[in-house]
Amino acid sequence: SCLCGSAPCLLCGCCPSAKNSTISRLLFTFFLFLGTLVSIIMIIPGVEKELHKLPGFCEGSGSVLGVQPHVDCSSFLGHKAVYRMGFAMAAFFCLFAVLMVCVRSSQDPRAALQNGFWFFKFLVLVGITVGAFYIPDGTFTSVWFYFGVVGSFLFILIQLVLLIDFAHSWSQRWLRNAGESNAKGWYAALCTVTVIFYAASIAAVALLYVYYTKPEGCTEGKAFISINLILCLIVSIVSILPKIQEAQPHSGLLQASLITLYTIYVTWSALANVPTQRCNPTLLVRNSTGSAMATEPLTTWWDAPSIVGLVIFILCTLFISLRSSDHPQVNKLMLTEESGAGSGAGPGGAAEEGGVRRAYDNEQDGVSYSYTFFHLCLLLAALYIMMTLTNWYRPDESLQVLRSPWTAVWVKISSSWAGLLLYFWTLVAPLVLPDRDFS
Repeated sequence: SCLCGSAPCLLCGCCPSAKNSTISRLLFTFFLFLGTLVSIIMIIPGVEKELHKLPGFCEGSGSVLGVQPHVDCSSFLGHKAVYRMGFAMAAFFCLFAVLMVCVRSSQDPRAALQNGFWFFKFLVLVGITVGAFYIPDGTFTSVWFYFGVVGSFLFILIQLVLLIDFAHSWSQRWLRNAGESNAKGWYAALCTVTVIFYAASIAAVALLYVYYTKPEGCTEGKAFISINLILCLIVSIVSILPKIQEAQPHSGLLQASLITLYTIYVTWSALANVPTQRCNPTLLVRNSTGSAMATEPLTTWWDAPSIVGLVIFILCTLFISLRSSDHPQVNKLMLTEESGAGSGAGPGGAAEEGGVRRAYDNEQDGVSYSYTFFHLCLLLAALYIMMTLTNWYRPDESLQVLRSPWTAVWVKISSSWAGLLLYFWTLVAPLVLPDRDFS
């Protein structure tokens, strides 16, 4: 059945016959979204103020968690709670990534753990979460911050791979439709979307120069914006060069415009973490008394770049869970349906028993996606959303002030450069390696 393994379920009559592999990925993604929702609730100011009631979570019960009695962490409770929730989700997916190493088909006994026992999995996640709140404070937040930084960087790279794949698939599909139907409307739509993306990018760059730079100073911000603008211009020009068009007829400005817009977003997100009040109007520094020093109200604690990052995170994780790429190279990386060996029973076979619609096993001959890689992606996604919800902030060495470090800025800028380099490589690879098939 859809949610209850082999047992009948009241909802099965409403659920369509579906592949076991798809339902498993959706439910694991649901666990990730559930943890994200709990994290969001914990950083709501009203809820954050109530977290001090948790035994040993802040000053007054320091003997339980090892918090120094003289440290007042009352203004960091939401931050600490999100870090522990992120740790719990990361540990949960890491556990399953290890358990599912080298599972080749549903005939492996471990495949039952992947595709069933959902109630017990939920209990395991709850247990790990409760245990995470009893981790001694000490240096946990400072150390886990760097785990979050590395994981977020890797997840941003996964986002970029999926974005580049999506851009190429989008352009190819529209050009194919235009060629098959001989309708100019598809070309007009292609041009319109491209112009909109470039116009949004130009407007965003202008706003970044206005709000995140000053005529004197703010050299780093000026350099980051200018360098990324130049790099985006270069990849846009390269994408329409005659030799590139000859090697890749589907390459064009639609992909380049989408990559440019995403790069500008990452640049904006990086500038929102610059730890200089003069060059970052959205910077918020909170001290140990709970007061905030910012030009905006306290609600900027969860700012616009974080909201956009949350939306991209949701779309990306759903992409990983549901969609298979049009490109064999990406399917080989993620081992999704087109590249997996699994076929199993079809919708008309074991999908129904006694008129009840069921999830059917499509992995008897071979798994349709890499279990371990999927869990590693969700692990990195958990770290990414943890850093997003905390704005990449961390307490200083004295645990008295919560501030944004330069580490966050450089990680985001480096990821934007890595993405542009990756897209550039997809353009020039057929010319550099003419013997390989990149169709």
